[in-house]
Amino acid sequence: MPINVPKFFRSVRYALHGLKVMVYSENNARIHLVSTVLVILLGIFLQIDFRDWFNLLLAITLVWVTEAINTAIEKMVDMVSPEYRKIAGEIKDLAAGAVLVAAIFALVIGIMVFQAYLPWEEWLEEGFKL
Repeated sequence: MPINVPKFFRSVRYALHGLKVMVYSENNARIHLVSTVLVILLGIFLQIDFRDWFNLLLAITLVWVTEAINTAIEKMVDMVSPEYRKIAGEIKDLAAGAVLVAAIFALVIGIMVFQAYLPWEEWLEEGFKL
C-alpha cells in the first residue's frame, strides 16, 4: 500500500494546530513552553554532553506528551459533560495528576543534569563571604 504524502502533511498540519490550541488555551502549557526554552538554552550555554541531552529531552517530551493528553481529556470531558459532575472533575484531576508526576520527574532530571555543570560550591562560598 503506497504512502499518501499529501494526507501525511495534512495530518502533520492538524497535529501542529492541536499543539497551538494547547499552548493558547492552557496556562500550564505556556509554563512548560517557557521552561523548555530555558532548559534548552541552559543546556546549550553549559555545553552538556549527549547523555545529558538525551535525559533532558526525554523528560521534556514526557511532560509535553502528558500535557497534550491531559488537554485532550479535559476538552473531551467538557464536551460530554458541560454541567458539573463529580466524576468528570475526578477524571480531569487524574489527567492533571499525570502531568504533575511528569513535571516533577522532569524537574528531578533537570536538577540531576545541571548540578554537575554549575559551580554550586563556588557560589555558596562567595555568598557567605559577607
